Amino acid sequence: MAERVYVFDTTLRDGEQSPGATMNLDEKIRMARQLETLGVDIIEAGFPIASQGDFEAVQAIAAAVEKPQIAGLCRAVNGDIDRCWEAIKDAKHPRIHVFLATSEIHMKHKLGKTADEVIVMIDKAVRHACQYTKNVEFSAEDASRSDWDFLVKVCETAIEAGACVVNIPDTVGYTQPFEYYELIKYLMDNVKNVDKAIISVHCHNDLGSAVANSLAAVRAGARQVECTVLGIGERAGNAALEDLVMALNTRKELYGVETGIVTEQIFPSCRRLSQIIGMPIPPNKAIVGANAFAHESGVHQDGVLKNRLTYEIMTPASIGLTNNEIVIGKHSGSHAVRKKAEELGYSLDDEQVNVLFKAVKDLADKKEQVFDEDVEALILESVYRRKDRFRLVDMSVFSGTGDVPPHAATVMEFGAEGEAEIKRTSNFGEGSVDAVFQSIYSLVGVSPKLESYTVNAVTEGSDALAGVAVRIEHGGVKAVGRANDGDVVKASALAMVNALNRLEKAKEEK
Repeated sequence: MAERVYVFDTTLRDGEQSPGATMNLDEKIRMARQLETLGVDIIEAGFPIASQGDFEAVQAIAAAVEKPQIAGLCRAVNGDIDRCWEAIKDAKHPRIHVFLATSEIHMKHKLGKTADEVIVMIDKAVRHACQYTKNVEFSAEDASRSDWDFLVKVCETAIEAGACVVNIPDTVGYTQPFEYYELIKYLMDNVKNVDKAIISVHCHNDLGSAVANSLAAVRAGARQVECTVLGIGERAGNAALEDLVMALNTRKELYGVETGIVTEQIFPSCRRLSQIIGMPIPPNKAIVGANAFAHESGVHQDGVLKNRLTYEIMTPASIGLTNNEIVIGKHSGSHAVRKKAEELGYSLDDEQVNVLFKAVKDLADKKEQVFDEDVEALILESVYRRKDRFRLVDMSVFSGTGDVPPHAATVMEFGAEGEAEIKRTSNFGEGSVDAVFQSIYSLVGVSPKLESYTVNAVTEGSDALAGVAVRIEHGGVKAVGRANDGDVVKASALAMVNALNRLEKAKEEK
């Protein structure tokens, strides 16, 4: 029987640090449940000491899922560890994940500690964490730039103190596959108590080597890989879960290991994350991109028609990618809508089904074909969108090629339902979208800096739903807003209103 490699998913912690990938509490819980369906072994839910919001999110995720271990990240400080445990203690399988830097540059310039002092800190922190649970992981931050013999001592100390997992991160994405293989092999051969713990790896993608480094580490003996869906994360991101898992799965004869991932849930998981954070999956993305199973070359097409194995090393079905067929239309009933939602991984109550049913009917009246991606976008937009403090009621936009500049008239609702106040205004702008934004700013009384604005077609065709994501900043606080609509300008307005509501909430929590 093949050895097991454990999949540690940090989409909700490291992944969320990717610019624009911020998720609210409801979105994190939905993604956590999808990760559970995907079959990940460990979900790193967040960094509880970072903020009250992060603490509450970790706590909520710990209560929402049952099968995976739920890890909380903390520094090697008693207060961090205590706070972490408070957040995860009600999880079915809690894990405390303690980290401390071990490279010379980090110890000297960030920690201001000597190597001996760091060893003492590791011992004390891991022992303190083990008072709460035996499931403790220790990470040697910037391990790939640490002295190898010192790293041996670090690992031995952490394991002796009670850590059952020791993580060797390539924190800055600096190392190369052959180097990383040698490092992990050196630790496997020289850490005297390595048999009492699992060696883990956490690779960043700054030089594009995160997946290759992780795979090299598995060959050297690592048995936990830390990764994110779609490879999102700090800077250039992390090792992509889908790439790692399918490489191990497709080349079983080379690696001789297995994971507990349900590969048919890979594409649904990637699509779910893409919808939640408003970032499209690049067409040339390995495994799940639109071009991953497309064949344009005549030679390739001929080969695939004769035998798919000529140019396809895995099947679309193996990652849960099915034909993009029309699923429902304006003549479909609520039972069909409920069934489609369930197929997409959503469990909706009767009221939510009714909301979705109406949204599907409205969309089916506007476009000829309704696809899975449309339905999922409607679920996120109509069913799960929180009731915001201020809401877009109506808008009218003028855009022309003459001397009259683009302008927009906007109507918004403020306050709770039943006590709402209606406000109206109109403004000029550099373009129709800018005019709408200026009108919204005027009504809300905030003029934020627009840091990013992206538009993505949810499906194909000129009648496709437009997915818009905006990132704004005001007073040192940042927020991301997302929305979907058949009209790009309306989707832009809804996304901006969503961002401004989130901005207000973030300021209240600050």
